[in-house]
Amino acid sequence: MEQSFLPILLGSDMNAYGMARAFYEAYGIKPLVLGRSHLTATQDSSILHFKQIAKLNEQETFVPAMEKIAKEYSGKNLLLLACGDDYAKLIIKNKPALQKYFTVPYIDESLMDQILLKENFYKMCEKYQFKYPGTTTVTADNYENFTPPFEYPIILKASNSVAYWACSFPGKKKVFVAHDEEEKSAILKAIYASSYQDTMIVQEFIPGDDSYMRVLNAYVGKDGKVKLMCLGNPILEEHSPEGIGSYAAIITTYDEKLMDKVRFFLEDIGYTGLANFDMKYDARDGEYKLFEINLRNGRSSYFVTAAGYNIMKYVADDHMLNIPQELTYANNKHLWMIIPKGVLFKYASNEKLKLEAKKLIHEGKWTNSLFFKEDMNFKRWLKLTLNNLNYYRKYKKYFNKKGLAE
Repeated sequence: MEQSFLPILLGSDMNAYGMARAFYEAYGIKPLVLGRSHLTATQDSSILHFKQIAKLNEQETFVPAMEKIAKEYSGKNLLLLACGDDYAKLIIKNKPALQKYFTVPYIDESLMDQILLKENFYKMCEKYQFKYPGTTTVTADNYENFTPPFEYPIILKASNSVAYWACSFPGKKKVFVAHDEEEKSAILKAIYASSYQDTMIVQEFIPGDDSYMRVLNAYVGKDGKVKLMCLGNPILEEHSPEGIGSYAAIITTYDEKLMDKVRFFLEDIGYTGLANFDMKYDARDGEYKLFEINLRNGRSSYFVTAAGYNIMKYVADDHMLNIPQELTYANNKHLWMIIPKGVLFKYASNEKLKLEAKKLIHEGKWTNSLFFKEDMNFKRWLKLTLNNLNYYRKYKKYFNKKGLAE
């Protein structure tokens, strides 16, 4: 049936494909996907339309480009959604201008600043009793004399992800783990010899492999009430330098106490739209340590839709079709992954979760969001299969048993 609205998705990665697939499955709609470059995940697809726009992630280009798109599709109600952090920030920053043309289910800039600026974020954590890893910062001015206030190993990551994305230096990674003083000094020296001159965040390393991580996706309705929450237990993350911190396989799980706590937090601060939380279970004190909140659905958020809770349907039913919704805490067991089964079972170290994954595969309760049988032609199948096989090479090269990034 013909729908009266059109989703516009910003980004062309696997998250964009998962979101497009969710819209297609819910409404038979083919979203318009806009990106600076066309990545494998969204190539040769018949469930979306792709348009390349150079420098779309830059403020000067962004609003004029979006106004042009709005005029091109003026007969439709346009729902604007971001697939990555840079686009989410651009949408929020330019929300008043964009709202003339699009439905924009995002918070305002003032709330974004409270959540994203690390020092404000930690104040919020204190107020709502969320634990977080020991954290400090280091700058280009003081890195040579810097001594971390907690024990090694430590995590090092850029505070300004946009500036960091643009810099280059030998051995660059998204996140570094330094095991001693010497390693820490070498990493900081390499970073500050590049064009990146902004703050670096230094965090204590919470022990435990990838399976100690948790990822929570939530949707808060336009009435300010949480409508959907789904908690995932990653079994394995990606381990290549550009992929560190991205989940490769997740089993849905359930923790009512945690969901209640996050729900109270989101409703109390006046949040609306999609949100994504990354945290790690700390066996030393039995608490979840919150790493960050993303103002969008997570890169792996198709795991929610795969488990039977179409996250894009929640957004569109609420904003485009005005269908009332009740609160749902997702409770279906499902395995989501973007890697071959051989990689999962070779490199995942949590035996209990591996057994659970095998059982779910046996029961047919598993999904690779990129391999969608209704959207498969030979060209797409070939690219995805080669991409999939490449994971064997990547894990062999970059994975080590400590579960740390090498």
